[in-house]
Amino acid sequence: MSTVLRIILTAFLLLLSGHAWAGDEEESRQVVYKQKTEIDFEDLEIEGILQKPQSALVLERKKANFNPLIKLRTDWNDKLDESVDEIK
Repeated sequence: MSTVLRIILTAFLLLLSGHAWAGDEEESRQVVYKQKTEIDFEDLEIEGILQKPQSALVLERKKANFNPLIKLRTDWNDKLDESVDEIK
């Protein structure tokens, strides 16, 4: 066999053997979590300083432009005339 073929075959076998061993470790590990975790802060004294931000960010939103769906009437004279006719 040529040396190049031996090197390729050896590298291939090393890759396969490493992959086979890695699979066994993952199967044997098992993670178990507690059902409930309680943290008791009664015995702790927490001290701190209230800090305000150095600057404020104010964003002005652009007003939305909608097409008017309702026409506002400025002149009601024709409706008043019709209602007078209905009363008579």
